[in-house]
Amino acid sequence: MTETVLTHDNPDEPNVFTQDMLGWEPWLPPMAEADLTDRHWEALVQKGRSKMPYFMLLARDPDILEYRTRTDMDIFYNPDAGLPRADREMAAAATSRFNGCIYCASVHSRFATQHSKRKDEVQTLLDEGVSARIDPRWDAITDAAVALTSIPMTFGPEHVEALRATGMDDQAIADAIYAISFFNWANRLMLSLGPTLPGDSA
Repeated sequence: MTETVLTHDNPDEPNVFTQDMLGWEPWLPPMAEADLTDRHWEALVQKGRSKMPYFMLLARDPDILEYRTRTDMDIFYNPDAGLPRADREMAAAATSRFNGCIYCASVHSRFATQHSKRKDEVQTLLDEGVSARIDPRWDAITDAAVALTSIPMTFGPEHVEALRATGMDDQAIADAIYAISFFNWANRLMLSLGPTLPGDSA
């Protein structure tokens, strides 16, 4: 039996942060749509995710997938007060840029652009990295992302005060922390499960 082994030295693998749509391929075989049970469909939450290899791989453990998906959706799609969607997406993009997850950075930088209409400034983060200075609010979000992502204990009162100084209330600050923390974990999961590819295959 001949087995194809993917390696990280794929010359086609993207190596530049971009807002373009990228693809992703799992190291392990994802579930086939025909094999999904009612429990799997429930865990996917959105039926369209059955076309995405990432979620179909995670569907092998439907309980964990459902917890992951509902947490993700509540952090980013809950419209009740708190941080505006553009800032939540910028938090995820900054975390992904710091972690080196090109795929997640592309997804969330596009959402940050869509919700903020500030494509050039979002691109500055991708081009220059987390040391880029954009404006006090996004700088405070980026600095919080770096602190929480590198060693969580380095996140302290000074980061909270920097966020608060931009006009954020307690709920908005909590939303920033949730978005950063979730993607600090999600980046590592995606990076360990498969490589980013040109085009949109995920």
